[in-house]
Amino acid sequence: MDHLQAMRLFARIVELGSFTAAASDLDLPRATATHAIRALEARLGTQLLQRTTRRVRPTRDGEAYYAHCRRLLADVEEMEGSLRDANRHPRGRLRVDLPTALARVVVIPALPRFLARHPEIELELSTSDRFVDLVREGVDCVLRTGELPDSGLVGRRVALLPQVTVASAAYVRRHGRPASLAELARGHLAVNWKSPTHQRCEPLEFVVGRRRREVTLPGPVTVSGVEAYFACCEAGLGIAQFPRYRLAGCLAKGRLLELLPDAPPPPLPLSVLYPAQRHLPLRLRVFVDWLAELMGQV
Repeated sequence: MDHLQAMRLFARIVELGSFTAAASDLDLPRATATHAIRALEARLGTQLLQRTTRRVRPTRDGEAYYAHCRRLLADVEEMEGSLRDANRHPRGRLRVDLPTALARVVVIPALPRFLARHPEIELELSTSDRFVDLVREGVDCVLRTGELPDSGLVGRRVALLPQVTVASAAYVRRHGRPASLAELARGHLAVNWKSPTHQRCEPLEFVVGRRRREVTLPGPVTVSGVEAYFACCEAGLGIAQFPRYRLAGCLAKGRLLELLPDAPPPPLPLSVLYPAQRHLPLRLRVFVDWLAELMGQV
């Protein structure tokens, strides 16, 4: 294994905390990875990694070496990427994580057009609504709703999704249809949403004129998963708020009814997040541009 490959292997071991995971990520035998790191430590004359029963961690020298490795590898990737981009079409595997509902309703139905435009790109998709550690999990980008987290990731906002307040037809028959926020606050129930990020219940939000108003309602159930949130609302357990794209069919069929249309929820920011890097691989750049184009139509 040459010096650059050994540095790349060492960096992935630090990021993943495991020889086995790093070897698998780079498609190497576990024994080859172990031998390469031993040879690297022998060449440098210092121990780079501390091995415990649960995790591999860098030593102090290993932390300093990792920082240098990342800078050097970024320089190499930038140089090679610039040359590749100038001489070929986007190609290669792209690992993407998408919100479950957005993937099913919007992104996946449009993917045939993207892949027809870029036939040499191979997509590896996962769907979730959880926090994803892009570096540790080897994910190239994620699409997420809400305000951007304070992290080392690069974020590009691609849309502001209109939202709607709804309840099931059965709920409205039992509890009535509120005509104002004051009436809503008296005697109505919500399916309460607990953010999986900061673990607290979120109030319902409304825009009246230019002012944002919050209303906290009691409710029989609290959820932290998008599909459960939707199912509970559809089952008549309370009022909920969703991006409008998610509910088009249910609203058209009358299964869900829009409430307080003159005081809609604020639009929901939608952003693509990816690791900071000076040279964005061409396959990732064209996918991010395509997502921005697609989400601008939602």
